Amino acid sequence: FNNEKYIKEQASAILERVKMFNNKLYLEFGGKLLFDYHASRVLPGFDPNVKMRLLLQLKDKADILLCIYAGDIERKKVRADFGITYDVDALKLIDDLRDWGLGVLGVVITRFDDQPAAKIFKNRLERRNIKVYTHRFTKGYPTDIELIVSDKGYGANEYIPTEKPLVIVTGPGPGSGKLATSLSQLYHDYKRGIKAGYAKFETFPIWDLPLKHPVNIAYEAATADIGDFNLIDTFHLEAYGKPAVNYNRDVEIFPVLKCILEKL
Repeated sequence: FNNEKYIKEQASAILERVKMFNNKLYLEFGGKLLFDYHASRVLPGFDPNVKMRLLLQLKDKADILLCIYAGDIERKKVRADFGITYDVDALKLIDDLRDWGLGVLGVVITRFDDQPAAKIFKNRLERRNIKVYTHRFTKGYPTDIELIVSDKGYGANEYIPTEKPLVIVTGPGPGSGKLATSLSQLYHDYKRGIKAGYAKFETFPIWDLPLKHPVNIAYEAATADIGDFNLIDTFHLEAYGKPAVNYNRDVEIFPVLKCILEKL
């Protein structure tokens, strides 16, 4: 795996995407930012920290938001590879980013419902002078688009002021609320006359390799514990006339995402 080529081409493609959206793009980062041993197992030679090196290339143009689901804090969900809970992992990620010379603009506790453990975590962050935002469950999600895209839906969430053209939205694991945070920000930006955009950065599956290519099969095997599986993205096929490999959760959410973006 050629890490240098990866960084160069990804940085260029991300900045091109930023330009497409009037220099304001919320980029949801899938997978692990650091110590991505999952990716290095699937791609021989892949640097587990290459995404952090990519962020260093973009640091002058990017703000970073870290999302964590309140329910994961309450349940003390554990990151399997390190054996640490997601709240501890979030604190570790903040420290690791700082070690790499990257700061976190803020932490968003998503689907917050005054859970005691989440409130303790919030206080802990604030004692470290880290800005914390709490977003509650989005009313109407996922079926009532009129309610979702309204002041009672995304509009009920606190707006997070950002300064840079690229906003990296990341989190310690799947289901951390990265998409909802990004779309909530889009809603507030549009109300302010900022025509921002949204994109998702995923390492796997590799969209232009065949569905049954060994790399995509290896990715599928590595996520067996959460029930993910690869499939041909019919929405991409219909739009571009070209097969693309995606995974089930992103394909399932696309019709909802499309309706929300059109409403925005």
